[in-house]
Amino acid sequence: MFVKLTISFGFEAAHFLPHFPDGHKCRRMHGHSFKVDVTVAGDVPEGQGHLLDFGEVKKVMAPLEEQLDHHLLNEIEGLENPTSEHLAAWIWKHLAPDLPLLDEVTVHETCRSMCTYFGPQR
Repeated sequence: MFVKLTISFGFEAAHFLPHFPDGHKCRRMHGHSFKVDVTVAGDVPEGQGHLLDFGEVKKVMAPLEEQLDHHLLNEIEGLENPTSEHLAAWIWKHLAPDLPLLDEVTVHETCRSMCTYFGPQR
């Protein structure tokens, strides 16, 4: 049986988007209550009944949540231009070594705006 599991975490952070045009509101520093959905996918091993323990996935995500929460994203190495696109790819890069079943990362910048990254293979 093939399944996808999605585990969410959130963080509060500020950022500014330096590549936006002068005068654009997103070029100024501002903050968001970010939500991140991390999805793993695969076949449930026969006799096991589950793909992964949710707690194991949360354990892998916790250090990233700590690194991002209440920080200026632009000051984090690799996030100098912290668009939703770059943030989703950055999170993927940091989770993938410990989550081989990682399928997608979705960053919700607002309740109506999000970006989903499917990894470098697509």
